[in-house]
Amino acid sequence: MFTDSHCHLNRLDLSKYDGQLAGAIDAMKAANVTRAMAIMCDFAEYDDIANIISTYSDQQLELGMSVGIHPCEDISVLQSASVERLVDNASHDHVWAIGETGLDYYWSTENKREQQASLARHIHASQQLKKPLIIHMREAKEDTIDILKAEGAEHGIIHCFTEDWETAKKALDLGFYISFSGIVSFKSAQMIKEAAQNMPMDRVLIETDSPYLAPVPKRGKPNEPAFVPYVAQCIADLQKLSVEEVGAITTKNFVNLLAQYH
Repeated sequence: MFTDSHCHLNRLDLSKYDGQLAGAIDAMKAANVTRAMAIMCDFAEYDDIANIISTYSDQQLELGMSVGIHPCEDISVLQSASVERLVDNASHDHVWAIGETGLDYYWSTENKREQQASLARHIHASQQLKKPLIIHMREAKEDTIDILKAEGAEHGIIHCFTEDWETAKKALDLGFYISFSGIVSFKSAQMIKEAAQNMPMDRVLIETDSPYLAPVPKRGKPNEPAFVPYVAQCIADLQKLSVEEVGAITTKNFVNLLAQYH
């Protein structure tokens, strides 16, 4: 069994399934993906994602979602994420986590303060609800770690990890899990491979971040949750485990993360 800890089910390229999400869901089941978390980046997405969760969750596939505002959203959208609004939207049982939030200085550094303030509010919502954070961290590792530490964040996921082992250790020391995407399978990703190789397996998660970042051997194609076993295979090779072991371990880790404060 495999768990995709981070996918954008409302944004998938469904052209090969005649535009039907049911086709991608069937492909997940065929690939033995038994659990997935659909990620929200803007309040405008909430209803669509919640509808997907209620429509397609069944005994073969457990689906949940997150509530949060992506750091690359406009300043006005970032500012719309008050602690109260986040808590109100994320209080439901089908909401498993808060995010994705975090810092991204790759695209813009002009809204650093708004990103940082938004991250702090997401942390406070996470603490109130005792639900894990989903952290996006791009070219902002020092500030991200500093804010997580300053605000007392200790429950969540560093998603789509693209940093070095030293940064991974700092996140692990805070209590976070590290989630690897298809990037870990890229030949150029030696730094990320090294981090994955050094990771304690009880803190590793896997994800697709679909429809982005398809893993080898699907690189360059639209990504989808059915491809998460390829990420598992890469981790298995680095950790000298079987792909089945990685699937089972990362699924157990995800369940433990959700149950951490319940």
